[in-house]
Amino acid sequence: MTGATKRTLTIVLADDDVDDCLLTKEALAESHAVINLRFVHDGEQLMEYLHQRGRYATPDDATRPDLILLDLNMPRMNGREALEEIKSDARLRSIPVVILTTSSADEDIARSYNLGANSFVTKPVTFQSLVRTMQTLSNYWFDLVALPTGGGM
Repeated sequence: MTGATKRTLTIVLADDDVDDCLLTKEALAESHAVINLRFVHDGEQLMEYLHQRGRYATPDDATRPDLILLDLNMPRMNGREALEEIKSDARLRSIPVVILTTSSADEDIARSYNLGANSFVTKPVTFQSLVRTMQTLSNYWFDLVALPTGGGM
């Protein structure tokens, strides 16, 4: 967004923990970024969203995300599997994916980057730390770097 007019940015949060989803939503609201936050609760729902299938079959139900926040440990299809699928798809690979998980294990960090993650962030323990993390993510991804637009899903 460098030097551009602010637009509403879409973040898809893939996380099966409803409490974490609500806390992240509140933390992003405190960051004052203009964000359309969408939720999916496992990797299969994320892929349905990205491919506009099932309940996400119409474009209004599945706006192409500017950023994906991806938890690693989810049911059905975990975050690692979803990340691998996203980064192997030519239409999706340009969407930045930030791993946002409770893990801080070296093997999770290394594997995530090897699969194409753009960043790896361990979920903060306190709400104030989460707010600071979301502010930093918003500032970096939406104010500092240039993101691809469109890309037709």
